[in-house]
Amino acid sequence: MKRISIILLAAVMAFGTAFAKDQSVAFIDMSYILKNLPQYEQANEQLTMLSKRWQKEIDAAQQEARVLATNYQTEQIFLSETMRAEREQEIVKKEQDVLELKRKYFGQDGELYKKREALIKPIQDEIYNAIQELASEKRIEIVKDRSADPSLIYMSSKLDISDQVLHKLGAK
Repeated sequence: MKRISIILLAAVMAFGTAFAKDQSVAFIDMSYILKNLPQYEQANEQLTMLSKRWQKEIDAAQQEARVLATNYQTEQIFLSETMRAEREQEIVKKEQDVLELKRKYFGQDGELYKKREALIKPIQDEIYNAIQELASEKRIEIVKDRSADPSLIYMSSKLDISDQVLHKLGAK
C-alpha cells in the first residue's frame, strides 16, 4: 500500500511539474509602470490639487462651526431661551453642512472618487491592453503584479516585462 501511494505521489508531482513548465509566467511591477507614465503623474497631480482645494473648503466650514460654538458658549448666559435655541440650531446646521461637504467630496461615491475614476481608469485600461497584447505576442499565459504580491520572495529579472509594457505604451 505504501509503495502504491509513493508511486501515485511521484506521478502527481511529475504531472504537476510538466504542467507548470507548459505555462509561461511573467511579472510586472504596476507601481513602477505607473511612476513612469507621465499621464498618470499628471492625473495624480490633478487629484491632489482638487483634494487640497476641497479640504480647505471643509476646513473653513469647520472653522465657522467652531467660531459659532465658541461665540455661543461665551454669549449663552445673555441670550433668551428662543435665541439660544436658534443659535444651537445654527451650530447643528453648520456641523451638518460640514459632514455633507465631506461626503460630497470624499465619500464613497463622492467627487474625488468620480474624478479618480475619470482620470485613472483610462490609464489602467491602456496598461491592461498593453499587457494583454504583449502576453499574446510572447505567448504568456499568466501575468502577475509583483508589487501586489507580498508572498513573492524572489523572481528572475528575465520574467519581469514591466519595461516592455512601458515600451508598448510609448513611455520611457
